[in-house]
Amino acid sequence: MLKGKLLCDAFNSLRTSASSIVDFATTKVGEFGSSACTDHQYGCEYNPLCDDFPPDFPPPDTPAVSVFCVDPNGCCDFRTVQAAVNAVPNHSRKRNVVWINKGVYFEKVTVPASKPNITFQGQGFDITAIAWNDTAKSANGTFYSASVSVFASGFVAKNISFIVTVKMLHNNVAPIPRPGAVDAQAVAIRINGDQAAFWGCGFFGAQDTLHDDRGRHYFKECFIQGSIDFIFGDARSLYENCRLISIADPLPSGQRSITGSVTAHARVSEDDNTGYSFVKCSIGGTGWIWLGRAWRPYSRVVFAYTSMSDIIASEGWNDWNDPSRDQYASFNASVDSYLHKRKTVFYGEYKCTGDGANLADRVPYAQKLSDVQVLPYLNTSFIDGDQWLKPYCDSLISA
Repeated sequence: MLKGKLLCDAFNSLRTSASSIVDFATTKVGEFGSSACTDHQYGCEYNPLCDDFPPDFPPPDTPAVSVFCVDPNGCCDFRTVQAAVNAVPNHSRKRNVVWINKGVYFEKVTVPASKPNITFQGQGFDITAIAWNDTAKSANGTFYSASVSVFASGFVAKNISFIVTVKMLHNNVAPIPRPGAVDAQAVAIRINGDQAAFWGCGFFGAQDTLHDDRGRHYFKECFIQGSIDFIFGDARSLYENCRLISIADPLPSGQRSITGSVTAHARVSEDDNTGYSFVKCSIGGTGWIWLGRAWRPYSRVVFAYTSMSDIIASEGWNDWNDPSRDQYASFNASVDSYLHKRKTVFYGEYKCTGDGANLADRVPYAQKLSDVQVLPYLNTSFIDGDQWLKPYCDSLISA
């Protein structure tokens, strides 16, 4: 039955490496993705593959929530995620939960702007995944390479992974690029709609994994893997208790050349209120990487209470090798009234820990934030969460 309750902190066992989802994706495609539908529950003949299907799903619709059930073996109304999305009524005001059974769904999925208020609910980010293998070259541009593209407002995802760099069917693979590689970018998900939230999700890629593009977004207890600019875009987003794992090329002992970066924020004006805030996250993995680089002149990123391993380069940040991006400019009075002037980019750190958190050799335009400076970035008020976030928790189904 449908159980609406707060599940904001429901995901309690994030994996510490990408190996489990890689192994899962490469071994389970055949197991879960090849059988013909003979479902006992949806009018087909008996199929033993459906015996493990939860007997109480899909739960009944309610006045507030509609449920669309997806299973790769045909034990549901839909075999593909895109088919379920297509079935959601346009411009629906209800919460439409796309309940996705365990399996790898090798498909390119789009949630158009005409289908707001959709939830993707998986069964665990290490056993439920949507994967595709486009790159910037094959898709005619980085923005179009995404395995999943979300243009609708009010999107929610829970306990599911979005993948681009897993060897899948027919040996297709999006390669791990080296710094400076041309057309090798590959996006796991592009989020272009406002008010999107993710709980316990996985994002697996290399260069440009998570296109956090436009709108206000929230990420809680997620696992984000990549190498170069693996969180990029011009959204206003809060990341809480997330694991950020670099798979950038490891360096031989004693060498210190940059092989990756966590963020590339694209704020273009001091009047824009966009930026990324990372609170109580952790950064680990391989390589020698920056916390961020200024994709656009007013890039804004803050790390607070975050554990940083020794893969973080001592300088911490990069201005895209363009000194004009770290010049003084006036603050936006509505956002940054506590100071009179600042650098064009806004890169701040506050009470971070670990070998990579030493501020002694940071670039001069990076800021050690004060208690007052960091305050706007520490909680969901940064993304106006009091206006929209809590009802999303109430609409999730117990899994």
